[in-house]
Formats: sequence, structure tokens, C-alpha cells
Amino acid sequence: MSQRVLVTGSAGRIGRAVVRELTARGHTVVGFDMRPTPGVPESQSFVGSLLDTELLAKAMAGANCVIHLAAAPDDSHFPPQETNNFESELLPSNVLGSYRVMEAARTAEVPKVILASTGQVIDGHLDDNNIPVTVHMPYRPRYLYACTKVFLEMLGRVYAEQHGMKAIAVRLGWCPRPGQAELIANSPDDQDVFLSPGDAGRFFAAAVETPAEKLPTWAAVHVTSKPLQQLRYDLEPAAKLVGWRPQESWPTDAVE
Repeated sequence: MSQRVLVTGSAGRIGRAVVRELTARGHTVVGFDMRPTPGVPESQSFVGSLLDTELLAKAMAGANCVIHLAAAPDDSHFPPQETNNFESELLPSNVLGSYRVMEAARTAEVPKVILASTGQVIDGHLDDNNIPVTVHMPYRPRYLYACTKVFLEMLGRVYAEQHGMKAIAVRLGWCPRPGQAELIANSPDDQDVFLSPGDAGRFFAAAVETPAEKLPTWAAVHVTSKPLQQLRYDLEPAAKLVGWRPQESWPTDAVE
């Protein structure tokens, strides 16, 4: 059945793929981003900050599901340096902004939230070649950006357990932004954790279309496209949870 889905970060690389897939399947998509969302009617495209609680509440009204993709995209420096973007970007966007999304979802009694985490939360296991990484392994975050995503996952779990909603934390592979495809092209390991826009869109659509009553209170899954060499993330939980399996592999639609 058609659902009303709020997508934060809807004008980004993955956000646009999710909007396209949901729209193609007949769902009503509400976009929320710092710029207008392509493919979404103006009346359903909210432009502003997640810290604007009034605007966020308007966007959230009537939603059957929330896909929370919006975030400051990464650490400003890695390996670590004396300066970083934790207080200037990561803290307001990824920590406080995510809290505001969950509060708005709770207030609006949204039954299901799907939260975009990252494979960086288990990056240490990849570095040690402890693969495939399963969802039951302890966190091994790469740096500060990944720490904010650990917070997001646990924020979703707390809200699901305390407020009666369902939450899925999605540890996404690498869907390259403009200028990043060359980095993946030069790294066979990164090609194995590549995530195509099409596979990303199909996963989120499958999660939207899985009835909330069939989901556990909280779950974490890994989502990448098909590896070329080695399976680095265990993808079976995503298949069991929402019936999704990747269809593509590097370099499908890697460059915009």
C-alpha cells in the first residue's frame, strides 16, 4: 500500500536515489534538506535545518515512516589532526539533529524509522581483516564521524524500546559523492564495500514496505552492493529482515 515517507537528506546522493525508487513504487515522498529535493513537488519539499523544530514537525505530519539520511558527511581530517569538525558540523548535524528527528517522530507517533548509519562504525574489524563483519560484532569506529553514528544507532534503539516504534539502523557501504569514485577505483578493498544508488534505493524501499508489525523493535543491518572479490559485510540480516539482496556491483552508476 502507498505510504507517506519523510526522507531527510533527500537532495543528497543516496537521498535522490531513495526518492526516485519510492516515487516509482507509488509512495508519497516528503523531502527535507538544506536545498530543494529533485523529483518532489514544491509543497512536499521542505528546505531548512533539522534544528528547526517547527519546520521539522510540519514535514513529519502524517508520515507512516521516516528515512533519516541527513548528516554532516565525514570527518574533516583523517588520520586525526589537532583540528576537526566535531563541534562545528558533526555535533549539531549528526547528534543534535538526529535527536530532533527522533523527537519529532515520537511526537507525531510515526511507527517506523530507518536510520542511515555507516560501515565506519565497524571499520576496525575491516582493518584487521576480521571479515565478513557481522551485526553482532562490537563497535570499532573509525573516528569522530563514526562515533556520531554509534550514537544514532543507540538513539534509535532507545526510542524504539521506550516509545513503541520500530527502528532499523542501516550500516551503509560507500556510495561515492562527486570526486570520490577515483578513490574507489584505486582500491580493490573499497570496491567490495561499494554501494550503488540503485541498490541503496531498493533497500530503503524494501524497508519502507515491510510492515512494522513484522519487524523486531530494533535491528542493525549492513548494506552494500555485491562484492567483486570478498564479502566484507554480512548481508544476510538485510535479506532476512526486509527481503533485500544487492543486484549491482562496482562501478555501476558510481559517477553522477
